[in-house]
Amino acid sequence: MAGLEEWYYEMPLVTRVYLTASIVTTGSCALELVSPFSLYFNFNLVVFKFQVWRLFTNFFFFGSIGLDFLFHMFFLVRYCRLLEEGSFRGRTADFVAMLLFGGALLCACSPFTDVPPFLGSALAFMMVYVWGRRNEHVRMSFLGLFQFRAPYLPWVLLGFSVMLGNSPSVDLMGIGVGHIYFFLEDVFPHTPAGRGRRVLQTPQALHALLRLVSSQDTDRFGGVGERLEIEPLEERRDE
Repeated sequence: MAGLEEWYYEMPLVTRVYLTASIVTTGSCALELVSPFSLYFNFNLVVFKFQVWRLFTNFFFFGSIGLDFLFHMFFLVRYCRLLEEGSFRGRTADFVAMLLFGGALLCACSPFTDVPPFLGSALAFMMVYVWGRRNEHVRMSFLGLFQFRAPYLPWVLLGFSVMLGNSPSVDLMGIGVGHIYFFLEDVFPHTPAGRGRRVLQTPQALHALLRLVSSQDTDRFGGVGERLEIEPLEERRDE
């Protein structure tokens, strides 16, 4: 139990909050303390009934608790943490801004698609896509069957999901939103049209809020998660 507690508090702040919210929300629905019908994203209920919480709660519900739920939690924690401790290390506000941008774009696209009204899986795929594009030289292995480079990871997972009989629409939307973010943040500023300007700017108010929250988290838990370095598992870089 002590090892599990240490593992939990070693997570960086945003990853820990997202995991906790997902487990509590999905667990509450499994115990019938909360109905999924009060959580799913519905444009009309948000706009005309002012049920604005649906903009957030739909990202925290991952269906019934089982193997599929554990699969989603593994990839959510793994790649959310790799991003937060990697390219977003020391930039918590920018990481939260990325999640808010992705969530807003997913919610905006959802009414025009046939995807389910719970978009947590799509947001996780967005993070996997961004991590893969920013670590293009990392080599990975899928179940020990074949090797590939990190940018292909979302497509490998998409193919595996389809083989299990799942619809590819949610995952494809996450990949699409991830590509839009990657282009605006990592590609466009380096083009002649971009001239080094960043399209996506993190509000200063978010910077101030996250500094306050991070300082309180460090005071309470000793900032263990901030001192961690990424430890590769099955990935390895080419020499």
